[in-house]
Amino acid sequence: MSVKDPLRLGVLAGDGIGPEIVSAAVQITERALAAVSVPVEWRRLRMGRDAITRDGSPLPQHTLDELDDLDAWVLGPHDNAGYPAPFREELSPGGTIRKRYGLYANIRPASRLSDTIPAACPSLDVVVVRENTEGFYSDRNMYDGAGEFMPTADVAMAVAVFTRQACERIAHQAFRLARTRRRSVTVAHKANVLSKTTGLFRDSCVQVAHQYPEVSVRLEHIDALAALLVARPAEFDVIVAENMFGDILSDLTGQLAGSLGMAPSINASDTKAMAQAAHGSAPDIAGRNAANPIAMILSTAMLLEWLADTQGRPALAEAAASIRHAVGRSLDDGVHTADLGGAATTTVFTEHVLSVLAG
Repeated sequence: MSVKDPLRLGVLAGDGIGPEIVSAAVQITERALAAVSVPVEWRRLRMGRDAITRDGSPLPQHTLDELDDLDAWVLGPHDNAGYPAPFREELSPGGTIRKRYGLYANIRPASRLSDTIPAACPSLDVVVVRENTEGFYSDRNMYDGAGEFMPTADVAMAVAVFTRQACERIAHQAFRLARTRRRSVTVAHKANVLSKTTGLFRDSCVQVAHQYPEVSVRLEHIDALAALLVARPAEFDVIVAENMFGDILSDLTGQLAGSLGMAPSINASDTKAMAQAAHGSAPDIAGRNAANPIAMILSTAMLLEWLADTQGRPALAEAAASIRHAVGRSLDDGVHTADLGGAATTTVFTEHVLSVLAG
């Protein structure tokens, strides 16, 4: 791809606060890309409640068809639990996209963004690398069906799936990432109880570790790791975990670093990626211009970094760095949304970040 070719990015606004925070991320990303002379084409696609109303599906086929031809996507939070009854039990739009494109790696960093934001663990600087296709989340395990079932009205069961291929694939992601950081990987498991499933995950990660002798390896039971992250956060660098463990740990680390509202995330395969904030759709504040857009903004910056690596376009990494700097500078300037103890609206915060980028 030529350095002058435009990026083609899909935009799926989502539900609740999704349209507000995705709009902020798009504006800021466009400004940062313009500063490094990278053109961008945004393709706005329907999903969620809007798509149910207009297309009869929360993720219409025409949206999926358009995603096939795009470089990457920005996905807003969505609320399938609040959809009309026929759609509540379906795989969520985000889950469907992850499954269709094999987005097996969910990368969730957590570190303090500004000294102006109180943090339970200010020294925390970790990345949780979460396996995104198997594990204990049954809706991702099956070719057909949900993986949860009830043999009687009083018994509910679920199937957890671990394959060596998926465990090794996510381990490679974690170790490659650790080589660019502090060269330490912690493997989260519960093999003392779940010896076959999380034992396979642990052992697969240890086998992969032999290919990265410059990276140290630490094995921790998931419950002990949760406690250690609070007690001794500075000890941890990259954490690799199966699906559910990684989801829970990354919410914990996001909050320990300041707020889940600032916790970014991307979902990626080797060829496709999607920016998606770690938090939910917060329908209680939707439409009030009160949402914190930081997680969505930084998720989109992470997406630019992924594209910089996969497309060999260092200007995209430069744009991502400028976005992170502008967000941190805005927080340093005391521009905080309500969840961070301030009075800034979504619009005010976005405009301040844009002004920092312009300066």
